[in-house]
Amino acid sequence: MRTSGPSSASPWRRPAAAVLAGALPVLAFPAPGLWWWAWVTLVPWLLLVRSAPDGRAAAREGWLGGFAFMLAMHHWLLPSLHVFTFVIAALLGALWAPWGVLVRRLLGASATPGRVAAGLVVVPSGWLAVELVRSWQGLGGPWGMLGASQWEVAPALRLASVGGVWLLSFLVVAVNTAVAVLVVHRRARVAALTGLLATGAATASAWVWSPGPGNGARASVAVVQPGIVAGPDSAERRFDRQERLTRDLAGRDVDLVVWGESSVGHDLADRPDLARRLAALSRETGADLLVNVDARRSDRPGIYKSSLLVGPGGPTGDRYDKMRLVPFGEYVPARSLLGWATSVGKAADEDRRRGTGQVVMETGDGLRIGPLVCFESAFPDMSRRLARDGAALLLAQSSTSTFQDTWAPAQHASLAALRAAETGRPMVHATLTGVSAVYDGRGERVGPWLGTGASTAEVYEVPLARGGTTPYVRFGAWPVGGALLTLAVWGAAEGAARVRRRAPAPPAPSARTAHGSPARPGR
Repeated sequence: MRTSGPSSASPWRRPAAAVLAGALPVLAFPAPGLWWWAWVTLVPWLLLVRSAPDGRAAAREGWLGGFAFMLAMHHWLLPSLHVFTFVIAALLGALWAPWGVLVRRLLGASATPGRVAAGLVVVPSGWLAVELVRSWQGLGGPWGMLGASQWEVAPALRLASVGGVWLLSFLVVAVNTAVAVLVVHRRARVAALTGLLATGAATASAWVWSPGPGNGARASVAVVQPGIVAGPDSAERRFDRQERLTRDLAGRDVDLVVWGESSVGHDLADRPDLARRLAALSRETGADLLVNVDARRSDRPGIYKSSLLVGPGGPTGDRYDKMRLVPFGEYVPARSLLGWATSVGKAADEDRRRGTGQVVMETGDGLRIGPLVCFESAFPDMSRRLARDGAALLLAQSSTSTFQDTWAPAQHASLAALRAAETGRPMVHATLTGVSAVYDGRGERVGPWLGTGASTAEVYEVPLARGGTTPYVRFGAWPVGGALLTLAVWGAAEGAARVRRRAPAPPAPSARTAHGSPARPGR
């Protein structure tokens, strides 16, 4: 009996294609940075899932694509978490299984033009629901939201000021869906073209009518990036290098000096000598210092990561304790169940403690600053809260030294552009080992990036906003609410249609009754 080689391999073709299609969006993010690719990158995945033979296959291909997307976006975790990276990607990828069913139902070959037209809104709403769920800090947070790929596109940044990164994600998926419809649904092409025109009109309207932040006074902010310091006593030697770099800023009329995450490895109450050295630096430079302490606290149990403001007289008392910790990096979720991750990778041996609330600090010069620590710059709601609380300048202190030679530092630095555009507040992203970057209230870059090979102190003239708030700061993540409402309405309509189809048909009248003669009762 003769067997066909190609047919014997066919069971693996669709799963392999789903994995490949799901990984494609990573090219739109740094370091490749092909931002334009985001607007068509989902088309292969959409075309594959819509042609699935049944709902189970569509769910499987949605899950496999989601797994590949998560793995590609977080591939730099492999040296630290090893096989557990695949476990995390598989669990998160399952969020796209219902989305796959949704795509097949709305865009499949048997879908009516009306259903396909509805899919232009419902499919991106489903994607936004997935991003909402995975944005929960316990599931890894909103790293790699599709809209974040547009961080260096000026019209997109203006849209972010209206609806945050959520609006960008929705529009990117909507455009991908419309392109897929243009490819395969001849009868729904008018609806697809209408959707594309509507997206263009929304972008143009935001560009023209949404209020942009006006530039007022300027703040001179210095970012101190010491670079890689390895080996024994690295915390002490890093402090020494940062001290030397900061001392070089004397006489440059700096308003604020920012050190990166974990820039101080000892609690200052336990090491008053370090506190005195920091105060001396503040006096020499004429500026307050924002440092970050990663150490066991002397006044309460546990290890905290804390932003501390230090003035000429020492610590000012302004302190912010990091609230949202990196899963596995700073704590292990459900440690009793998942603690084995510490034996296969570099997961945290001890959980760090969380802060209880965000803080707006005021420097000696009257500048109101809102600190975030590392991972927290990925969360749009945290920078929004700081802006609402009166912060004039947002700051993220970060360290990605573990992932120095990967795409992670550039991806992380790009997030600050979105947070700045969303809030209309300039943002400083200061790291230990790069990439450090500064953005104005429009999300546009100010001065140079400090790459992963730099060990320096750079001064940035940062334009401050003249006041006012963006629509996103006022109204929050309204695109998410719209997406959930859309899904609810669509689900109710589908449920009602299914009930109507299952309702029994009324009995057909008899021939005599049909001619008007009364029916006789049986004997």
